[in-house]
Amino acid sequence: MKHKAKGRKFKRSSSQRKALLKHLSEAIILNEKIITTSAKAKELSSFVEKLITTAKKKNLLAAKSIHSLLGDEASKKLINEVADKYKDRNGGYTRIIKIGERKGDVAQMSVIEFV
Repeated sequence: MKHKAKGRKFKRSSSQRKALLKHLSEAIILNEKIITTSAKAKELSSFVEKLITTAKKKNLLAAKSIHSLLGDEASKKLINEVADKYKDRNGGYTRIIKIGERKGDVAQMSVIEFV
């Protein structure tokens, strides 16, 4: 039973999951829209929204914690552009749109983008 179990495992170890979320979050911050599976998009949505909420604080601790997770370019864009864009919004920074199934393995695909 999965009582109070949060998050998806994606059949990966914890370090692989963390790396997956870091790379997907860098991609969505730099490109503002990515295509991935629906399960990864749902997991990524909460991860990125927490990063944006942290970036909106605009203090040194927030900048250091974001920089430790993301690369230079992505962290600068997140703090300077994306956080400013959502300064008056209290959440719900991403949108997930289902686009059908992948031809190879029939996985449900989605587009995740900023609102």
